[in-house]
Amino acid sequence: MYDVVVMGGGSAGIAVAASLLKRDSSLRVAIVEPASEHYYQPAWTLVGGGAYNIDDTLRPMASVIPQGAHWIKASVSAFAPGRQRVLLSDGTELGYQQLIVCPGLQLAWEKIEGLEDTLGKHGVTSNYRHDLAPYTWELVRSLRSGRVLFSQPAMPIKCAGAPQKAMYLSCDHWRKEGVLKSICVEFNLAGPVLFGVVAFVAPLMKYVETYGAALAFQSNLVKVDGPGKTAWFDVTDADGNVTRVQKCFDVLHVVPPQQAPDVIRRSELADKAGWFEIDPATLQHPRYPEIFAAGDVCGTGNAKTAAAARKQVVVVAENLMALRKGRELPRRYDGYGSCPLTVEKGKVILAEFGYGGKLLPTFPMDPTIPRRSAWFLKARFLPWFYWNGMLKGREWFTDCASK
Repeated sequence: MYDVVVMGGGSAGIAVAASLLKRDSSLRVAIVEPASEHYYQPAWTLVGGGAYNIDDTLRPMASVIPQGAHWIKASVSAFAPGRQRVLLSDGTELGYQQLIVCPGLQLAWEKIEGLEDTLGKHGVTSNYRHDLAPYTWELVRSLRSGRVLFSQPAMPIKCAGAPQKAMYLSCDHWRKEGVLKSICVEFNLAGPVLFGVVAFVAPLMKYVETYGAALAFQSNLVKVDGPGKTAWFDVTDADGNVTRVQKCFDVLHVVPPQQAPDVIRRSELADKAGWFEIDPATLQHPRYPEIFAAGDVCGTGNAKTAAAARKQVVVVAENLMALRKGRELPRRYDGYGSCPLTVEKGKVILAEFGYGGKLLPTFPMDPTIPRRSAWFLKARFLPWFYWNGMLKGREWFTDCASK
């Protein structure tokens, strides 16, 4: 029996456990996480653009478990919220007074026919996997001519800007190498718009035009033949008719469809779409008040980013501690998320926004302008802050930082 069980040892899980223990070091906190390694995933886009070392994105899980937390190296296989228990993959049952659900999301590579057989070879890659991001850079720096396809599946996905960031960094490299005019670049989006927050579409379009990239809206990748260098897309027209279109490629950067983990989707904690059902403000389950959630698993309208988790964990920690004391929940999450759009190596459009696309810039500057300072923030400060701040329970830039 634990005071608090945290499901997941990713960004949200480690950070919320650290935040709770900073508030009350006597809490009996268990973190349930089967993985032996912890990744800083936001840097994988930089790795794919030749601007970051892949080894610096990885640390042993044991090194990031907060002092005072008990790491249980297993996974949650089922929930029994009526009894305040979780069943683990090894058959163990854990009891809790409060549960925080932070398992992230699931990359559904298998939903694209033929993809798993060709990932990491035949010019097929993805920055959404640790072992493939270096292959992206290998392909980019070796290409001198040909056709390159970038894909983006239907929302929601982890970091909605990452699919196009891969394109921008690749094009910037080819431009500097003087070969961009010999490369045909096409970005296939399953949705109807380039970016979900209108304020950032115009500045992003300037880069699309500068790089000469073609946009194919409502074009969803469904099948890949790696050896044959061919991809198929289901294209939806204005009347809703779907046509399957075949396209050849020399390089294909794939972003897979994404969904809530199976254990969430099949549980009574899920909403109709399969994500964790949650009050979007308090981050508390509407039917089981002792259960909270943070990170990508949340069925809310915010962007699924590490920056979103950074703000969410403070809301969860504050609200959970208030619940334990029988008080009203004091914190409200405004949907904040940040997507540093790496439009070229050395410049970033720092997109920060909340529910409904409301702009929520941290700094008093026009957020739609590409800046070198934002590149420094993305490539240097944020990785350092992640390991030394967020995962240590230091709640800087959250409007409710604890001492």
